[in-house]
Amino acid sequence: MNIYQINELSELLKKNTYPGRGIVVGKSEDGKCAALAYFIMGRSVNSRNRVFKLKDGALYTEPHDYSKVSDPSLIIYAALREFENKLIVTNGDQTDTIYEYIKSGADMRAGLRTREFEPDAPNFTPRISAVLEFKNNDFTYEMSILKSADELGSSTNRYFYEYNSVNGLGHFIHTYIQDGNPIPTFCGEPERVRIPSDIDSYFNSVWESLNPDNKISLYMTYINLESGERQERIINKNN
Repeated sequence: MNIYQINELSELLKKNTYPGRGIVVGKSEDGKCAALAYFIMGRSVNSRNRVFKLKDGALYTEPHDYSKVSDPSLIIYAALREFENKLIVTNGDQTDTIYEYIKSGADMRAGLRTREFEPDAPNFTPRISAVLEFKNNDFTYEMSILKSADELGSSTNRYFYEYNSVNGLGHFIHTYIQDGNPIPTFCGEPERVRIPSDIDSYFNSVWESLNPDNKISLYMTYINLESGERQERIINKNN
């Protein structure tokens, strides 16, 4: 086993019909950009009834058809927000928790210690999060997953991972190992994936590799580390 192997994200996705929601963070191969991707998938009518929308510099998940919403609590949230030199992305309303803690002078870990996995028994969907911190024309990033300690949802285990940025290397964390009933929770460290230099080819390959029945939306951004210029791409299955 090569612990330093760098995988192709598209190949990991093609082999997995249901990774759930996923976050990818890393640096482009040319070393010029911080790269961030977030995608959502769904099996139920409520989960599939979503779209990504950018508003006031933040990324939101919103219902595609409000008449079909059965439980808005876990599908409507700000997925991406920023404060000063930090960019926050998560799969739930813990985005706001992290934002408020960072704004108060604390950090992501302090905020997430107040949160638990999602209350959707029997799946107990994990909360996955990442924070990018930009400084001196470079960046570092931290990722986290909060998940149930057992099949009963009796307590929460919290895991945190810190990374320096490395050219061409990214880390991929997602909510589920694969499809199932109940859906098995992601295990182990975030997976090492290659981050190419071209956002468009990468964006297209990721979207095309997600299971066509279960994929819902994909957001990707490349941020130039010298100029701060941001390229953003969004696609929604529910156009």
